[in-house]
Amino acid sequence: MSIDLLAPETAMGAVTLKVADLDRMIAFYRDGVGLNLITNEGASALLGRGARVALVLDFAPELRHASPSAAGLYHTAFLFAEKSDLAASVYSVARRYPQSFTGSSDHLVSNAFYFDDPEGNGVELYWDTNRSMWEWRGDSVTMGTVYLDPNAFLHENLTEAGVSGPTNGATSIGHVHLKVGDIRTAKEFYVDTVGFDVTAEFGTQALFVSAGGYHHHVGMNTWHSAGAGTRTPALGLGRVTIEVPTSDDLGALSERLAARGVQRTDDGRSLSFDDPWANRVTVNVAG
Repeated sequence: MSIDLLAPETAMGAVTLKVADLDRMIAFYRDGVGLNLITNEGASALLGRGARVALVLDFAPELRHASPSAAGLYHTAFLFAEKSDLAASVYSVARRYPQSFTGSSDHLVSNAFYFDDPEGNGVELYWDTNRSMWEWRGDSVTMGTVYLDPNAFLHENLTEAGVSGPTNGATSIGHVHLKVGDIRTAKEFYVDTVGFDVTAEFGTQALFVSAGGYHHHVGMNTWHSAGAGTRTPALGLGRVTIEVPTSDDLGALSERLAARGVQRTDDGRSLSFDDPWANRVTVNVAG
């Protein structure tokens, strides 16, 4: 493996959102999506499954929403290990927050359902198809947008237990999709500097990157944000977390960032920096 690439075992960690109404947002992700409220102390809440934190909600009433054309979060994607767990979560959100549903797709590599949370942050709930079924053309994975009937999916996969509420199956952040100002700059940063591989590229409109042959850990698009500049403090995305397997992987990334003049903070276990649009990224050693 090239020292300029992230380790194949690299995965996504928790996403942090800056929120205006902490109680309302906790309710959506706990009672709707079905995450467990791990801690809720002061102005911050941690949610996930078991001891694994997937989402951090930081109360920030002084902030306002950014323009829809600004850079930032497109959606946070929660990955479910089993179709039945995904179905239970989809059913729960649709029942409790019926106006939040925005669509569903068979992406050939995954089945995905989309919602907006109460503060307008995009949410994807998805399940991966078996990797042996993914079609690769060289280094590019074939992803599509095929209509997925949500009612048929629920009919086929929703269990009696799932009707009662979200189940406790494994759930984690599978990927994060960002709004960026331009794809060329995004590729230079997330591929040439951070060390992800390109898995799919759609001209000047979208880029998907990953480590270890996953379909994507980070997606980026300019669909609403072409030409966007540096973010100013706003509600929405606070931080994206990436987890690498060893401190050596963290050190190699720190060296790449330094060589390219990217300002960072590094304590040996955690590395934080901004992408070109001031989306904050923290990289931790897993565990």
